[in-house]
Amino acid sequence: MTNTLTTAPLPALLERLFAQAASATSPALAAMSQEERARLMLSKTGYVEFYSRLKELWLPVSRDTGTLLYMLARSTRASSIVEFGTSFGISTLHLAAALRDNGGGRLITSEFEPSKVAKAREHLTEGGLIDLVEIREGDALRTLAAGLPDPVDLLLLDGAKALYRDVLALLEGRLRPGALIIADNADDSPEYLAYVRAPASGFLSVPFAGDVEVSLKVG
Repeated sequence: MTNTLTTAPLPALLERLFAQAASATSPALAAMSQEERARLMLSKTGYVEFYSRLKELWLPVSRDTGTLLYMLARSTRASSIVEFGTSFGISTLHLAAALRDNGGGRLITSEFEPSKVAKAREHLTEGGLIDLVEIREGDALRTLAAGLPDPVDLLLLDGAKALYRDVLALLEGRLRPGALIIADNADDSPEYLAYVRAPASGFLSVPFAGDVEVSLKVG
């Protein structure tokens, strides 16, 4: 049985994009001390500066996490997906492929770096999936504050780590019972982890593969 993820043009496109991501470099990151990097990454005011300085880096999900996103969206028959952090669109391609194979739907994704928005649109068009995706340019605390589907079946958090808890707060009331939240590099967001792992949070949450947190809305 074929699926969009394993059918042309997606495999060749994703192979090329993962290779480009692996070879990308950032002089700004190389010049940044570990202390400054940690401070900006965890700051709720410095994240725009931090990620703007790293705009050459792709910061994608791993290949395995991309496949996991597709599998989770397919297995839950998701038709409405929200993504925080488009970057160059690798994770978006995996999620949109699942929507296509689920029979259609809508993926709303947010990215504040204009050059990445333009490239993500190119990649989604090349992959034949742009019709399923709405890319909102700007700070997610504004772009995801209104005009979202209700209910939301799946939420991917893969943007500024300091905002994971705040973005979840925007979406939490729209998540249907049984909705999944996947947070990439969640260890860099201790506030978020403390919330979703709390017994009274309304979520069941477990770490996966060392750098991903998968949470289920049970309440």
